[in-house]
Amino acid sequence: MTAAPRIIQMAAGPLETNCYTVICPETGEAVIVDPGAEAEEILSCLPEGSTVRMVLLTHGHFDHVGGVREVAAATGAPVGIHPADAPLMSQAPAMARLFGLEVAAPPAPDFLLEDGQKLQVGRLTLEVLHTPGHSAGGVTFALPGTAIVGDCLFAGSIGRTDLPGSDYRTLMRSIVDRILSLPDETRVLPGHGPSTTVGRERQTNPFIADYLADPL
Repeated sequence: MTAAPRIIQMAAGPLETNCYTVICPETGEAVIVDPGAEAEEILSCLPEGSTVRMVLLTHGHFDHVGGVREVAAATGAPVGIHPADAPLMSQAPAMARLFGLEVAAPPAPDFLLEDGQKLQVGRLTLEVLHTPGHSAGGVTFALPGTAIVGDCLFAGSIGRTDLPGSDYRTLMRSIVDRILSLPDETRVLPGHGPSTTVGRERQTNPFIADYLADPL
């Protein structure tokens, strides 16, 4: 049986965006998910002997991609994002300026993510689930017992749907069809704030309750 992944969480940047480093404990291979800022500190948290194989992005908003260029340059790891959010990532510096912030322009992605795609990291397998709504190309990275959901779902809340390319009904369908279909004990790691579980959100999240009461 493959050992459980080691996951290092770090809240980075002025919007305290959660960056997750997922490490295979058997091989030391790792992926870094959503390095939004403070790339040097993210890299300093890597255990000795680990090798970053990929930089993965749940979506292309500036607070999730601001550290991509530095992390990719330091590790040589290829960058992956869903094709629907690749243009959004390229607009990150302009979007950041609208919030009075500056981010480095991310590089173009090296590969594009597809729904159902399996990504191998050592002996770990991450499955890509397309979960649009907060953005058109939002994805969740699912491992056994864990889902890294970006800004799709939060503890007690959901992602914003007032941004260009976002849509409330699409987001709620993603949450109900893709995330709530995971086992209740699945740990949910969001793009901001504390972790939660699928079961807890199914039972207590008011946005989910309202949508299930009137899904049309």
